[in-house]
Amino acid sequence: MTATLENTAPSALNFDCETGNYHTFCPISCVAWLYQKIEDSFFLVIGTKTCGYFLQNAMGVMIFAEPRYAMAELEEGDISAQLNDYEELRRLCLQIKRDRNPSVIVWIGTCTTEIIKMDLEGLAPKLEAEIGIPIVTARANGLDYAFTQGEDTVLASMAHKCPTAVQVKGETEKEERNPIQKLLTFGRSKTESKPEEEFIEHPPLVLFGSLPDPVVTNLTLELKKQGVKVSGWLPAKRYTELPVIDEGYYVAGVNPFLSRTATTLMRRRKCKLIGAPFPIGPDGTRAWIEKICSVLGVEPQGLAEREAEIWANLEDYLQLVRGKSVFFMGDNLLEVSLARFLIRCGMTCQEIGIPYMDKRYQAAELALLEKTCQEMGAPLPNIVEKPDNYNQIQRIYDLKPDLVITGMAHANPLEARGINTKWSVEFTFAQIHGFTNARDILELATRPLRRNQNLKELGWEQFASV
Repeated sequence: MTATLENTAPSALNFDCETGNYHTFCPISCVAWLYQKIEDSFFLVIGTKTCGYFLQNAMGVMIFAEPRYAMAELEEGDISAQLNDYEELRRLCLQIKRDRNPSVIVWIGTCTTEIIKMDLEGLAPKLEAEIGIPIVTARANGLDYAFTQGEDTVLASMAHKCPTAVQVKGETEKEERNPIQKLLTFGRSKTESKPEEEFIEHPPLVLFGSLPDPVVTNLTLELKKQGVKVSGWLPAKRYTELPVIDEGYYVAGVNPFLSRTATTLMRRRKCKLIGAPFPIGPDGTRAWIEKICSVLGVEPQGLAEREAEIWANLEDYLQLVRGKSVFFMGDNLLEVSLARFLIRCGMTCQEIGIPYMDKRYQAAELALLEKTCQEMGAPLPNIVEKPDNYNQIQRIYDLKPDLVITGMAHANPLEARGINTKWSVEFTFAQIHGFTNARDILELATRPLRRNQNLKELGWEQFASV
């Protein structure tokens, strides 16, 4: 059964909504991982000096390699509409083409471009035709709820650029008629290297979400073991290898913050969304594979044994967290998936703070969270959308959790008050998807607990929570 826009969250879970600020990074930080993922891309962030300072601090400065991103700084003349936006962007993009020659230029809009109503979508097609390089426009600005939604905006824009089967066929025929192009592409295989008989016949499947290449390979192979063929990933390693997406294709996401991309694929490209939990932790990975198999008409094999094997290998970490409590303040929209995994590990989750909750896109994940709590005999956590930090801190004082997973802004103040914390942003950049990366999640989650235990063993109890 595929997800629809009418999907609702399980009724047993308790949802609350406060009126707090969004204490999270700016979504333009998505450039940090996307420019590395899409190797033939160049990201141009269009904003003020403040945006530039943020990028410098958030992403660091690469000394030995020039990164494939840059800032187009808006001056007073730009903001007051005294300068020609098109001419300035044209000059910059021509310089990018001359110096870097990327396969695609991604314009990242900021708060300022929203406020002054800069028509990036109107400028891009004209400039794209003039310079001969595709331009993707994405408004990944601070008006979003969480910094991870920057990726969601970029992928939603990139979904419009994915070719159809008719377009690919036309390009292939064009290349075959061109002897020079045939010579240039000699030896390159455009077909799947695995024999087709290894796969069960099913409708095309495209997965979306930016993951490191080893994780992409791992999840693709896990599905291949079930006879499921992945037709492509959005984004691909190279922009020129964007997957074919046609009406009726099945799509499945790997991250909880990609609801805008899912909606775009459903509404604009007429795809069918597989509403599955997300492949975070062995329990989530098994549920993700099982749901994909059930929708595609494939009988999954050996998943229970595979999951049991992973849990057995995690026992040393499970002993550290079993019986302890965790509190999520809310930062990166991975909170529900991480809470579900930690509850399966034997923890109790007192509260899941989350900046924004799309109950339709996360319906399957919420259902798995409820099921996990029932099976583990754990109380259902209270899910608080847009939490008020003052109220949250009062609840933390009352509940006294063993671990608080929070944004960087609140970690040190909480540590100074004797509360164990872990930066939620570390889970964003770590490899946490699939069966094989469950150990990395627990490595991060248990680090403050192990640190305090080591300090106590050394007799430094007074430093254990500082």
